[in-house]
Amino acid sequence: MFSAIAFPEIDPIIFQVGPFAIRWYALAYVAGLIIGWQLMMRFAGAEGSRISAKQVDDFLIWATLGVIFGGRLGYVLFYKPDYYLSNPGEIFMVWQGGMSFHGGFLGVVLATILYCRHKKIIILEFGDLLATVVPVGLFFGRIANFINGELYGRTTDVPWGMVFPGGGILPRHPSQLYEALLEGAVLFAILLIFRKTRYANKPGFIMGLFFAGYAVARSIVEFFREPDAYLGFLVGSLTMGQLLSLPMLIVGFYFMLRPSHKSS
Repeated sequence: MFSAIAFPEIDPIIFQVGPFAIRWYALAYVAGLIIGWQLMMRFAGAEGSRISAKQVDDFLIWATLGVIFGGRLGYVLFYKPDYYLSNPGEIFMVWQGGMSFHGGFLGVVLATILYCRHKKIIILEFGDLLATVVPVGLFFGRIANFINGELYGRTTDVPWGMVFPGGGILPRHPSQLYEALLEGAVLFAILLIFRKTRYANKPGFIMGLFFAGYAVARSIVEFFREPDAYLGFLVGSLTMGQLLSLPMLIVGFYFMLRPSHKSS
């Protein structure tokens, strides 16, 4: 016999005036960018970093464009290429949801490389600062997924299972909250702890730790998250999220283990 906690049905739209609507999904991205930006400026100004708060301040617009364009393009290419090829006008309807972390990650990586080269900033040092605050955005993004009732988990008989709108009659894992916890809160705490150790003096280590930590957290949660219906399992029991996390894990270990004399 399955038991379930009632899903707290929250209207995805905070308020609406005519065709103009403010959604929790959009607000989550704004909150993640602004809070992460403020934290990053604080880290740059308070820890003797060669990165100045002004340089972080100027990077905000670059990061925003990287997240939005990369996240949307990644979703279109990785998850629903056939659908969007048939409906190209919907590619730009980001307010309807549909963003890929891995696409947004690649977008921010590209924005960071271009920005650092433009400003003549050491990329790995800037990357360490940026990686520290990324879990903040992930946390808010996953909470927004939960509010939208999307990206829910597999069916379960755990006491905290929930019946999601559109997810059938059986309770499911609230996998969005698992991701908010692991990819967001726990990973953020780990990165903050390591910033207080000698590893923080090795350019690229914190960035690599984020890459590897996210890959592990995402891969774990994928065992509880319902695979996308239009993709299913791709290789055996592996999902798209796990396959896309594998390169991140490899790159993460590379930056953590690389010789410390390489600093640019």
